[in-house]
This record gives sequence, C-alpha cells and structure tokens, in this order.
Amino acid sequence: MSTINFNGLSVFIVVARERSFTRAAAHLGISQSAVSHSINALEESLGMRLLTRTTRGAAPTEAGERLLSNLTPYYAGIEAELSALTALCEKPSGTVRISTHDHAATTIIWPKLGPLLRNYPDITLEINIDYGLIDIVSERYDAGVRNGDQIANDMIAMRISPDYRMLVVGSPDYFAQHDAPMTPHDLIAHNCANLRLSTHGGIYAWEFEKDGKSVNVQVPGQMIFNTSPQLLTAALEGYALAYAPEDLVEPYIKAGKLVTALEDWSPHFPGYHLYYPSRRHSLPAFQLVLDALRYQVG
Repeated sequence: MSTINFNGLSVFIVVARERSFTRAAAHLGISQSAVSHSINALEESLGMRLLTRTTRGAAPTEAGERLLSNLTPYYAGIEAELSALTALCEKPSGTVRISTHDHAATTIIWPKLGPLLRNYPDITLEINIDYGLIDIVSERYDAGVRNGDQIANDMIAMRISPDYRMLVVGSPDYFAQHDAPMTPHDLIAHNCANLRLSTHGGIYAWEFEKDGKSVNVQVPGQMIFNTSPQLLTAALEGYALAYAPEDLVEPYIKAGKLVTALEDWSPHFPGYHLYYPSRRHSLPAFQLVLDALRYQVG
C-alpha cells in the first residue's frame, strides 16, 4: 500500500458524514471536483471502494463505515488540539455547537448566552434543535443539553436549570366543550396534541405520577408535531390539550388563555444538564459558555 494522503482522509470523513460530495465541498470550501479527486486518489491508494455514489449523494461502503468509525475520534482530538492552540490568542474565539431541545434553547440557553455574544464578538454559537439522543462526538457537537437522567456515563455533565414540572393545559373554549379529565386515563376521550421523538420515531407517552404511582398514557389526537411550540399553539387556539413545561405555559395561565388539568398528577423532571466530552473543557470560548450556563440556586 502506498503512502496515504492524510488530507484525503479528512476529505473522506466530511463526505461520509455529509452523505454528499456537494455538501462536503461547501463545508470544506473547495470545488466538488477537488473533493472527487481526493476521494478517488484515496480509494486507489487503498485498493478498495470507500463510498457508493448515487444520484442522491454518497454513502459509505462497509469498509468506509469501518474507516469512518475508527478515524473520527482521532480527527476530533486533532481538531480540539488545533482549536486549543488557536484559542491561546488574547480574545476567545471559535464556534461552539450545542444540540438541545427547543424548550431549553428558548428559556435557558439563549437568555444566558445572548449577552455573552455581545461581549465576545469572535465567538459563534450554533444551536441545533433535536429531540433525539444523538452522539454529540460523532455529530461534531461541542455539547448537548438533555434532562439529567438522559446523559451517558462517559460524559461530563453540568446542571443548567432547576427541576421542572409538566402540565396538561387547554383553552377555556376547549374545556367549555369537554369535561376536564380527572385521571390520566380520561385523556383517552380527548383530542391531544402529540409530540414525535426523532430517536425512535415514536409518539411521546405523557408521563404522570401521584402518591408514588407512575402512569404513562399514549394519548389520541389529530395533530402530531416534532417540536413543542406548535403544541402550545394548538392548545391556545382551542384545538387540543397539550402537555408542556410549566414555565412555558405559566404566562398564558395567568392571562386566562390556558387552564390546567390533572395538576395533582403533574410530575417533576430532572433539570436540564449540559454534557460534553472532557477534551472540550480547556477551550476558552467553551469555558465562557460553561460559566454563563452554570445553574446557581436562587
């Protein structure tokens, strides 16, 4: 086997991740023909096909998948070290990518990091809304935000919010036409706005708890969304009941636009935690993000 061009390996990683020569070229800032040339040269030097080309893009072969999974951690480490060297300059800079829920992004991340961006114009913040439990390392995120009970043991976790409660809510018009549910199982007779979770493709079952008894209900409904703002809109407009975080619906409850149900069954969930691999901790820009998001009682 001839000497491997490491630039070709880095190009391969981007193409394999993007599943597209076009998107890889845009990401790398080079022409699509240059990307194709690098991949062809790499495959020729290895004597095997790494990518299957289709009209819709490109997909790794079995050999390509193996190479991608083995190379990614090493290249992630190299990128982290190069970022650390760049960060030695006087002003913290660079991009911090975070995968999170829309609720956490709206109520915690943006309110706390917005002022940070004003003070540090060389820092770029990328927030990706995703309900799936993704692998933040392979997807090249610096950190993820999830409930405290959803974080892998090999990650460093930091609390960024208190525990929170979920509430069933509907508009006064809705309850004028439907009897309020008295138990979670009564929801079977109601129209409910559902949330689809991307990780498993399934519909989220509403979770309840009372006197130590837990009940999960797969509620019926005409509407299914993949983010929570639409659930709230459906409830406010009287189409359905919604199951949403208390801090999100509280202003509408106080204004008389929403009414709660099953409050004695409403559970508390572990607060949001930001989690990340240990290699990210030394970067100044990332450290500023940690300091800004760290939850403090009171």
